[in-house]
Amino acid sequence: MDISDDIRRTLLRLQQAEITEYEIYRRLAQGVRDPGNRAVLERVADDERRHAGIWQRYTGVELAPRNSRVRWYWFLARTLGLTFALKLMENGERKAEVGYGKLSSEIPQAATIAAEEERHEHELLNVLDEERLRYAGSVVLGLSDALVELTGALAGLTLALRNTQLIALAGLVTGLAASLSMAASEYLSTKSEVDSGKIPWKASLYTGTAYLLTVAFLIFPYLVLSNYLLCFAWTAVNAVIVIALFTFYIAVARDLSFRTRFLEMTGLSLGVAVLSFGIGVAVRHFLGVDV
Repeated sequence: MDISDDIRRTLLRLQQAEITEYEIYRRLAQGVRDPGNRAVLERVADDERRHAGIWQRYTGVELAPRNSRVRWYWFLARTLGLTFALKLMENGERKAEVGYGKLSSEIPQAATIAAEEERHEHELLNVLDEERLRYAGSVVLGLSDALVELTGALAGLTLALRNTQLIALAGLVTGLAASLSMAASEYLSTKSEVDSGKIPWKASLYTGTAYLLTVAFLIFPYLVLSNYLLCFAWTAVNAVIVIALFTFYIAVARDLSFRTRFLEMTGLSLGVAVLSFGIGVAVRHFLGVDV
């Protein structure tokens, strides 16, 4: 069948994507313990390879998977979870479905392949039940509390103490105490939820760890710089970075709006910080504390 140069370029792009995704799904399937989930991933991988073969009949070119992309998604699945990696991939496939729609008028198989890609998304939804996402609420609790409470505390301490070492010490003590308190609260809260499906000590561990890591990231500037105002500015940037990264993770994994959640959490954290900054000025002025 004769095809135009534009159609051929589109087919080559789709063929490259299909053979790459075949290799990604195949490798991800090897690391999945659950037999049912592994079977789903292997079946999707076989479909992707068959799709690549269909496009190859039109292009006449055999393409190899993009190993850099394969390694990237394997890394994401191992570090951030299978849910996140698969959702990110499926978001990319949704964009490709537009290309299938344009091709269907000239290539009959395009409509069938588009339908199969949509079926893949529904099949993969059944795979997305893993510990990282189940305990995401506990991580959110630890992160959000640390961001709001410690950013506000550091803001107040910055203006009240004006000494980076003292601020770091006070912030660290506050953060450690708060992380233990949050972990204990999450343990008791999860234990009272009979049908939550979560193990109390694991939920507690996720919350406490998320809180501690956030504390370390926010306090770090005060350990390496001597200018307290510059330290707080850096801490505010770190807070926004943490919010952006975790909001992106949750938005992808749970199909939520990144912009709405990011603006809400950033506004809360920085709003509390600004108020605490003012409280620090007031405390220093009215109490006459000079460190």
